[in-house]
Amino acid sequence: MEHPKTNVTSSKLDIDALLAGSPDEFEKLVRQESARLFRIIARLIGNDIEAESVLQETYLQAFLRLHTFRRESKFTTWLYAIGINLARAQKRKLSRTVPLDDQDIERMQPAFSRGMYRDKPESWDPQKIALKNERKKLVHEAIDLLPPDYRTVLLLRDIEENNTDDVALMLEISSGAVRVRLHRARQALKKLLDPHFS
Repeated sequence: MEHPKTNVTSSKLDIDALLAGSPDEFEKLVRQESARLFRIIARLIGNDIEAESVLQETYLQAFLRLHTFRRESKFTTWLYAIGINLARAQKRKLSRTVPLDDQDIERMQPAFSRGMYRDKPESWDPQKIALKNERKKLVHEAIDLLPPDYRTVLLLRDIEENNTDDVALMLEISSGAVRVRLHRARQALKKLLDPHFS
């Protein structure tokens, strides 16, 4: 399956036709969403060949489960949830590096003393740093060290720029949980990258 390098001009999907099994509408879905969905899956897995396989499996599973779509979210949110779950499962199978765990994340949070931050907490956007090519690899390597739950939230929210509610639906968690994980992931990532960028 090919992934266009640029965004395909998208026209609105006919969800009724799609759910009725229209091959044309499903093909339109594949054309419109493949590049972005592949990028997300590839970042979660860290292997383009495996990501290709997971992308194909995502569309297969989506097609087989069309009857389960309840219109409680956008169709693409539902599709991405399938892809993310498959990517996570594949990553667990392929896992070679030992990511940070929750205790590591805890140690990387800002320190408190008498109810106040010891260090000034900063609003920090990893995407701005990643824009510079020479730093991009370093940022992505640091993101890969985060535990899967934190890495996924950071990828979907900061890198792919989905809104918090959509990320919550994709991951089947509350919006509050997305915000907490995102904040903690950003703090941990800042701590990992500070020595390189300070």
